Amino acid sequence: MKILLRGILILFLLAVASPSWAELSDKERLEILEKKVEELLKRQKAAETQAPPRRSASENRFGIGGYGEIHANISEGRDSKGYSNDKVDIHRLVLYLGYDFSDWIKFQSEIELEHAYVQGDDGTLGFEQAYVDFLLSPYLNFRVGRVLTPLGIINLRHEPPAFYGVERPSFATYIIPTTWASDGGGIFGDLGPSLRYQLYLVGGLDGSKFSALNGIRKGRIKERPSLNAPVLTGRLDFYPGTLWPWETLSGLRLGASFYYGGINNGDNGKDPDIDGKIGIYSADFEFVWKKVDLRGAFAFTRLEDTQGLPQGVAKEMLGYYLEAGVHIWPEAWKQGRLSRSDAVVFVRYDDYDTQHAMPKGVVRDPAGDRFDWTFGINFYPVPNLVLKIDYQVKKSDGPDPADMINLGVGWQF
Repeated sequence: MKILLRGILILFLLAVASPSWAELSDKERLEILEKKVEELLKRQKAAETQAPPRRSASENRFGIGGYGEIHANISEGRDSKGYSNDKVDIHRLVLYLGYDFSDWIKFQSEIELEHAYVQGDDGTLGFEQAYVDFLLSPYLNFRVGRVLTPLGIINLRHEPPAFYGVERPSFATYIIPTTWASDGGGIFGDLGPSLRYQLYLVGGLDGSKFSALNGIRKGRIKERPSLNAPVLTGRLDFYPGTLWPWETLSGLRLGASFYYGGINNGDNGKDPDIDGKIGIYSADFEFVWKKVDLRGAFAFTRLEDTQGLPQGVAKEMLGYYLEAGVHIWPEAWKQGRLSRSDAVVFVRYDDYDTQHAMPKGVVRDPAGDRFDWTFGINFYPVPNLVLKIDYQVKKSDGPDPADMINLGVGWQF
């Protein structure tokens, strides 16, 4: 179009400036103009077919982002083998990539590298998420692919700036292992302004990988999960502040979630021949009031049949955590380069028992009943980058684990 307009303008100027133009009749002038315009139209069409289409920034369909964290863990003692376990760990680096096929079909993915290097038992590389959303309405949408199992708090929001402390809560390691992805599909949406839901049918766990002290954690299948014994999982989130206009309720969220199905699943369909079922039932909350953040989660796990499971696996597991944080950064300090800065001091209590109730005839391991106190501070020079330090006091009914000093930096973009 620019070529055409520029050509017409030049043609007009040349015609007006030419002495012979005034000597032509109106019919002759019109014929000349028509031929020139026709030539310009051909040139414009050729230019459009040769040049690739251009998109404005608002039409860009790709999205890119990621998060990561680096930790230093210093043990206040040695383990049973005499190792201190002190280390610096590039714990994870995650790349997010998304693409909008249209305004209602969207793809999202996260690729994660853990511990900086992959060889043998060191490090992992895999898809944390990879799914397609079909957005039909606020009330009903479809999702298919690798999704985050919708249990607890940290499993859904596990980016380093989103949680306090260098390490994720122990509850989110041993009771609801995080990050926990499942392959399948389902529905999600909003049932009005105060209620949000997710419901998926996904591949289940491999019960042969459960253990006495780690619980169900190693039963997650990260490669090609079997669909021999699928699982139904879902959650509801309730926002009471949207119903009752009390200022105190505006920062409150209440959640409930479940996970129920079989544990006879293996990688690539190599099922372990275990007929039992697992049920996980969880509740969580988050509450923000002025400069105070409160959050917590509870989960109860029950195995309906423990025959064929590894020795020492409990039939019931239970855990919870409570956390309080206070924003202490003075407003007067939020100037210049620190105009968006913040600092939060926090305390967290984790209580988790992977040996809560045992099958008949199986001896309970007291080391499975543990609790932690974590005290620390998160400093945010900008909202999406955080510097962390904390101290953890660890106890159990068996030999006490070593206390820990942890330092970290985390980011999200």
